[in-house]
Amino acid sequence: MRLSRNLLIALFSILALACSSSDSGSSKDPGQDGLNIVATTGMIADMVSVVGGDKVAVKGLMGPGVDPHLYKASAGDVALLSKADVIFYNGLHLEGKMAEIFEQMNKRGINTIAVTDGVERADLMAPPEFQGNYDPHIWFDVGLWMDTVGIVKDTLIEMDPQNSQQYESNANSYLKELSDLNIYVKERSDSLPKDKRVLITAHDAFNYFGRGYGFEVKGLQGISTESEAGTADVQGLATFIVERRIPAVFVESSVPPRYIEAVQAAVKSKGFDVVVGGELFSDAMGNPGTPEGNYIGMVRHNINTIVNALGQGGES
Repeated sequence: MRLSRNLLIALFSILALACSSSDSGSSKDPGQDGLNIVATTGMIADMVSVVGGDKVAVKGLMGPGVDPHLYKASAGDVALLSKADVIFYNGLHLEGKMAEIFEQMNKRGINTIAVTDGVERADLMAPPEFQGNYDPHIWFDVGLWMDTVGIVKDTLIEMDPQNSQQYESNANSYLKELSDLNIYVKERSDSLPKDKRVLITAHDAFNYFGRGYGFEVKGLQGISTESEAGTADVQGLATFIVERRIPAVFVESSVPPRYIEAVQAAVKSKGFDVVVGGELFSDAMGNPGTPEGNYIGMVRHNINTIVNALGQGGES
C-alpha cells in the first residue's frame, strides 16, 4: 500500500535530520554501548534480545494486543527506525502496511532484515486463498521458528564481529531451549486423541501449528485480519462445529472477540453449545513481565490452553 503524503514528508524530514545529526558527531540513542536495534513484532524482539544479550539495545514496535496485519507506522515510529543500526521484521507481507518504509530505510543505508529469509521456501505454506503469497505465521511451528535464529545471529556477527563468540553462544543456548519447547508442544499435542485435535480460532494464523503438531485448523477470517468474515462464513463454521461436536473455540489476543462470539451464538441457535476455551496469543505476545510476555512462555500458554479445553486435562 502507498504511504500517505504526510507520512512520506515526515519520513524524509526525519531521515534528513537523522543524517545531519550523525554527520555532526552526535551519538545514537539508546544504543551507545552496543547495536541499536528495532524489531517489529514481540516475537522477533524477544529473539533478538536473547541472541544479542547485553551487546544490543532492542526496541519493539508492536506491543501486546497489536495486530501486525493492520499496523501503520506513526511519525514517532519513523523517528525510532531512522536511528536503528538494523531493523528486523518478519516479512512475507505480515507487516504489509510498512513495506514502503522498510524500502526507504534500506535505501538510506539502514539494514532491514526479514527473519523469514532464514527459512527454506519449500518449508513455507502458500494456501490458495492467499493468492500466491506465503503464510507469514511461521512462529507457530517452533521447529520452523528455529530456522530464523541463524539469520539474526549472522547479522549481529557481521555488524559487530568483536562480540561474535557471545552471539554464537547465546544463539546455541536459545536453540537448545527452543528444541526442548518443540518437544514439549509435540508431547502435549499427542496427549489428545486425534479426533479431538481440531483448532478453531478467529483467523487462519495457526496453519503452521496444525501442520507441525497434527491439528486440523479452521479460522473464521483469512490469513490476514484485513479480510472480513461475513454471515455465510459464520454459519458455515457453526455448521462444522455442530457436525463435528467440537467442544471449544478460541479467541485471540490481537483480534476482537466479537468474531468468535458470533460463531458461538450461531452454534447455540443450531441447538449445540460450544465454549470459548480461552485466549490464545497469535500475532502478539502477552504483557512484559508475564509468563506469556516472551516467546517460549507464549507457546507454552497456547498449547496448554488448547489441550486443556479440547478435552484433556494437564499442565497449565
